Amino acid sequence: MNYREVSLKKHGEWKGKIETVCRVPVDSREALSLAYTPGVAEPCMAIHNDIEKSFELTRRWNTVPVITDGTAVLGLGDIGPEAGMPVMEGKCALFKAYGNVDAYPICLRTKDTEEIIKAIKIMAGSFGGINLEDISAPRCFEIETRLKEELDIPVFHDDQHGTAIVTAAALLNALKLAEKRIDEIKLVINGAGAAGIAIGKFLLKLGVKNVILCDLKGIVCKGEEWLNPAQKEVAGITNLSLQHGTLADAMKGVDVLIGVSGPHCITKDMVRSMADKPILFTCANPVPEIEPEDAKEAGAFIVGTGSSEHPNQINNVLVFPGLFRGALDVRANTVNTEMMIAAAKGIAECVTDKQLARDYILPYAYDKNAHAAVAKAVADAAVRTGVSKLKK
Repeated sequence: MNYREVSLKKHGEWKGKIETVCRVPVDSREALSLAYTPGVAEPCMAIHNDIEKSFELTRRWNTVPVITDGTAVLGLGDIGPEAGMPVMEGKCALFKAYGNVDAYPICLRTKDTEEIIKAIKIMAGSFGGINLEDISAPRCFEIETRLKEELDIPVFHDDQHGTAIVTAAALLNALKLAEKRIDEIKLVINGAGAAGIAIGKFLLKLGVKNVILCDLKGIVCKGEEWLNPAQKEVAGITNLSLQHGTLADAMKGVDVLIGVSGPHCITKDMVRSMADKPILFTCANPVPEIEPEDAKEAGAFIVGTGSSEHPNQINNVLVFPGLFRGALDVRANTVNTEMMIAAAKGIAECVTDKQLARDYILPYAYDKNAHAAVAKAVADAAVRTGVSKLKK
């Protein structure tokens, strides 16, 4: 099937992937009086007297906007907010299908960091959490950081942390098969944008000790003049040996390569230069850093990609529906590191030791048991770490 051509046709038929559905009857005078005026005045005043009642008397408790400015849509780049709408609608459909979360696409006609922050803060009272999507680096870092500081509901940039969580889950299971310890491996990330930096930071918290990031200009190293502010920050906690050079230099003798960069930038010789039982997660879409067949021919032990056309798809869909489900269920006021680690381990544990294989290290994206496991793990972690606003 030519997915692009068929998808374009289907979008013309669907005319949108989500819709609003009434949850209450409005088919009589009595029904209208309860759902709308005059009866609705009572819950309005209850919320006026206690804003937290908005989580009990409206759908706010289960609603999340999927917000973009259209500057980093899929692998298409800066195509604008309207052009990003099909992706945001798709994301909303997945929120509902896998987490029963009511999500709404919000595509903002601005690239100004302050305007985006202001717009989200203004609308935050309508939602139980905020999902940021496809906002280009480095602005996405400041937007998320500021919103997490200034809002009392969960704020989550899926391109950063969703990618980091599912990658971590895949790594945990791949290392189990390779019989390697997470604190002993050497790991390289190619792509020092939002996803790469978030993956690096998260894996350090998960227990990886030796991480190097690479970008188009080479290895990210402390003191390099070409580093942007986000790269300068991550340079202070990675590449502790201060290695310089190219991606080919960085890959020599390493156990794991994670690619969130561009097509066909890794060669068979680079794979051959890695350590015994090399693990490659080549997640560039739609074309990976190296074709899976080529990586395996060069000796790769496990290969994962971002595509559903190959085994071991490393897909954020395993993360965000369950993560928000769990956070919303306990009315968390943030998404902290403990909740994200719980999500990663929850995903990994959905593949039993008996099921675990070199071509099956993650549950499938449509596995509803996996989403339920993530939701429970996240909710438990939120309660355990004291960020749940529900009274015990």
